[in-house]
Amino acid sequence: MYEEEFSAEQLARIAEWNLWAERLAIGLGALALLIVLGYLIRLISIKEFKGRYDYINKYEINTLWVAALVLIGGGAFFANSFVGPTTTLMIFVRAFITVSMSMIVGVIIQNLLKFYYPFYIEKRLKKLRYKPRISPKSGKAMKLLSEEEEDVYLDEGMQAEENVFSIDYDVWIDEETGYTQIEKYAGHLHALQCPECNYQTFKVAREEIVKAPTDVEEGELLKYMECGYCGHKAKRSQKINILKEGETFEASPAS
Repeated sequence: MYEEEFSAEQLARIAEWNLWAERLAIGLGALALLIVLGYLIRLISIKEFKGRYDYINKYEINTLWVAALVLIGGGAFFANSFVGPTTTLMIFVRAFITVSMSMIVGVIIQNLLKFYYPFYIEKRLKKLRYKPRISPKSGKAMKLLSEEEEDVYLDEGMQAEENVFSIDYDVWIDEETGYTQIEKYAGHLHALQCPECNYQTFKVAREEIVKAPTDVEEGELLKYMECGYCGHKAKRSQKINILKEGETFEASPAS
């Protein structure tokens, strides 16, 4: 019988461990919840759609990953808060199993956040990006200009950035007052869906200017795409707009 093999002091230490393991599990679970709640409160407090877009894009996946790691740690302690009298060997076996299971769960969550969650987050980001802006001048919904219309409101440097697809600008205008709002987005901010594995991990690895644009002829940009999951590679050609009068073309350094 265990009661005969273990002293009262040893049984007391085991009981104390179980108590502290349970407290740590509850504490870590609460911390994970606070991390997520803190993120959501900060997100809700951002009134501008562009601000929310940038915040989600920059912090959401990392925040969920940190919260998941803390929660996994809490789960590991909780699973070991019911320890009974046992041998030293079984303690090491239990620790090994706990670490192994924690790593497996961590890998699963990491893959979900890396390969599946971007599909969901991309829909939210697109909705935020194209949701009508409200003019602070008239209080009415503003109009999003087309690529052709927006050039009037972009300086030469901004247009050059768009020509090489390093930056993408959205121009919103209040047609009643003429008030304009220009928003800046990274040209290759998000990965596309891979045609081979269907994960949203298909990104631009590098670019090459095949033909520079002139004032009478379009240029050509060649994109070398690569999937971060299955390694699938492809090339995509994209036209570069004809230069306007007096405009010069400066290619950005190859990535």
